[in-house]
Formats: sequence, structure tokens, C-alpha cells
Amino acid sequence: MKFRPLHDRVLIKVLEGEEKTAGGIIIPDTAKEKPQEGEIVAVGSGARTEDGKIIPMDVKVGDKVLFGKWSGTEVKIDGVEYSIMKEADIMGISKSKK
Repeated sequence: MKFRPLHDRVLIKVLEGEEKTAGGIIIPDTAKEKPQEGEIVAVGSGARTEDGKIIPMDVKVGDKVLFGKWSGTEVKIDGVEYSIMKEADIMGISKSKK
């Protein structure tokens, strides 16, 4: 894939939600909540200040992040669904358990 977001935007591959409840009940597609977790696939160069300096991004490719339920714009690139959003829409980076 050859795509680079501009400025302070990121390209996120949205991770799918659970298919079953803790009790084993299968959740139909129409009842699933919109996913709020994803993996950063590409990042822009960063926002610019009024005097032209670049503010570096806090996230990097490979980070797993949490974002608002209705954040971003959904796009399809090479047949895969992604979400493009500003870095400010990301609430945090989730740490994986080792």
C-alpha cells in the first residue's frame, strides 16, 4: 500500500469487536457496537505551528490505539477498510500484556 496521511492525520486499521459475549452468545452484525480500537498503519509528518515548525506525532506505526466511537472517516484502500482521523481524535495508546 502506498498511502501517507497529511499533517497530523493517521491511517488506522480498525480491529473488529468480539463476535460472542462472555456467556457464549453470538452477537449479530446489526447489534454490534462500532469498534473503538485499531492499529496505526501510517502517520503524517505532524501538525505545523503558525511559524512553520512541525509538532512531532505522539503515535507511530504499529501502535494499538483507542479512539472515539464516531471519530474519523472510513475509507477502503486496496480492498481493506481503514479509518483516517486526526491525532487529536485518538484517546490513548493501549499497552499489550506480555
